Amino acid sequence: MKQAGFPLGILLLFWVSYITDFSLILLIKGGALSGTDTYQSLVNKTFGFPGYLLLSALQFMYPFIVDPGSLFIGRHFIIVVSTVTFTLPLSLYRDIAKLGKISFISTILTTVILGIVMTRAVSLGPNIPKTEDAWVFAKRNAIQAIGVMSFAFICHHNCFLVYGSLEEPTVAKWCRIIHTSILVSIFICVLFATCGYLTFTGFTQGDLFENYCKSDDLVTFGRFCYGITVILTYPIECFVTREVIANVFFGGNPSSVFHIILTVVIITAATLVSLLIDCLGIVLELNGVLCAAPLIFIIPSACYLKLSEEPRTHADKIMACVMLPVGAVVMVVGFIMAITNPQDCTHGQEMFYCFPDNTSLTNISHSHLQLTTQLSPWNLSIFQ
Repeated sequence: MKQAGFPLGILLLFWVSYITDFSLILLIKGGALSGTDTYQSLVNKTFGFPGYLLLSALQFMYPFIVDPGSLFIGRHFIIVVSTVTFTLPLSLYRDIAKLGKISFISTILTTVILGIVMTRAVSLGPNIPKTEDAWVFAKRNAIQAIGVMSFAFICHHNCFLVYGSLEEPTVAKWCRIIHTSILVSIFICVLFATCGYLTFTGFTQGDLFENYCKSDDLVTFGRFCYGITVILTYPIECFVTREVIANVFFGGNPSSVFHIILTVVIITAATLVSLLIDCLGIVLELNGVLCAAPLIFIIPSACYLKLSEEPRTHADKIMACVMLPVGAVVMVVGFIMAITNPQDCTHGQEMFYCFPDNTSLTNISHSHLQLTTQLSPWNLSIFQ
């Protein structure tokens, strides 16, 4: 919302959710047309080995970068302990269907966090001054916002795995599931984005939880719930990362020993990344424009356009023709903007409104805001 402008940000959220819905169905249709049952095999049959390698790299990078970071005090210790105790054991599953109940728990906790953000929008929001440009329709960083939104909605890298885990999978059944899932997701995302932005407006940081005060016990509980959701969600991402490596180097069926070794290596590498990086916003932007944009906009459209024998005036083909160039623009321009306008992070620092006497600090913060808005605006963290 801060990057795009509040009204435009809401419109972009709905637009990205629609594109996500459409492209997820397009992927399964492409699989049916090509007689393939994985994203990699679809691209391999459509564009050959070079396309297969490109997709494999994107599929590996996106879920790998979703590292199991945490926001607690003593974060390095917590990350290591939670990884060894929970993330690694859950990631060793070989059947993604067994992670369904775990994912459901994560969704329940997300609604708890949403309730906390909504509560603080009412109780904390009126005490925080609104910035001058809080309600402008659009801002020049809108493409960066699309990258973050793409990151939030993407699930294309594991859609064939989920599709294959369904009882009697059909395109019609998949369409119903996707429509329902996207509707729930956009509802949660709009509430998160709206309540978070209405609370902090121009002071919104790349990680929304950094905006709240350390003394806020309710939000501390929310941070705990968020840490649990990451722990429970990451095994699904690890499943995809491991499958990509297994398909490229082990023919898709590694032995039990290599399965364990591969999982340990992936988890260890991702944990090291999370120990070194605490700036969530830039991770969301770069991963969104470099990985999520091609996986959502470009590759599904390109595969369908090449495989489908429908006339050029068919609705699916027209939509695919629009999505492909738009995805290319988001990818290129978004990357340039993310590099030239890197986000500031104030990890662990208290915001000015957390201090009892904040009159003078408010004036300082307004001046600081005007400078940082021109140089390196932050973005709103949207939960996956």
